[in-house]
Amino acid sequence: MPATPAQPIRAAIRGRHLDDLRALLRGFPIVVDNEHPDVVISHGGDGSLLGAERDYPGVPKCPLRDRRMNPKCPEHPNERVLELLTRGELREDRIGKLVARTGDGRELVGLNDLFISKSIVSSAVRYRLWLDDELYKGQIVGDGLVVATPFGSTGYFRNITHSLFRVGIGLAFNNCSDPVDHIIVRNDTVIRAEVIRGPAVLVADNDPARLDLDEGDVVTFSRCEQQTVILGLDIFRCRECYGLRENGV
Repeated sequence: MPATPAQPIRAAIRGRHLDDLRALLRGFPIVVDNEHPDVVISHGGDGSLLGAERDYPGVPKCPLRDRRMNPKCPEHPNERVLELLTRGELREDRIGKLVARTGDGRELVGLNDLFISKSIVSSAVRYRLWLDDELYKGQIVGDGLVVATPFGSTGYFRNITHSLFRVGIGLAFNNCSDPVDHIIVRNDTVIRAEVIRGPAVLVADNDPARLDLDEGDVVTFSRCEQQTVILGLDIFRCRECYGLRENGV
């Protein structure tokens, strides 16, 4: 149902330069409500969207690029996105997430990716890897392991592999001493990694929280039951807008 001044959209806001966003919202039937939002509007880039999902897991997200840092193509000014939001006409994408659990019950959830990384810059991490119950590699030595969603494959996964994927779960092996190609596994695959030599850390997305890992710790990665809805993802990831940012326009 389209929003009206009598029945405005209640929106939580997250990100950077929020005064700019508040000024922009004044022209639309949208009220800021960080307690009981219908939607969360993130203002910034991918990191702001990830932070919004951490703060409001499962609540629909409407990501906007911060115009101070992100030029937009003529088709996608933020005013146009908000107009479509209030009319209920933004495309809706349901995005899956991943969860990582340690043997002692600690847990992290990632919309983009989860990764095990070395915690000492000068020392590699060693780990072994299982896919479901089958041992995939008895020992991998390197800077770490990235487990990514299709949504997150545009991030750290792409930096390592120079590739993207559309379905499944992606595994990328960061700076291994012996070359190990990245792999894509089924969406229902359960992935286990055991730290053979640490110390290491487990992190999710751009979350500042980290879980310390040591020798013998096992982390299980799997699909998370919870999904999130992103409104206007096609606009947020417009290739023409990306080209302007890439070229420093």
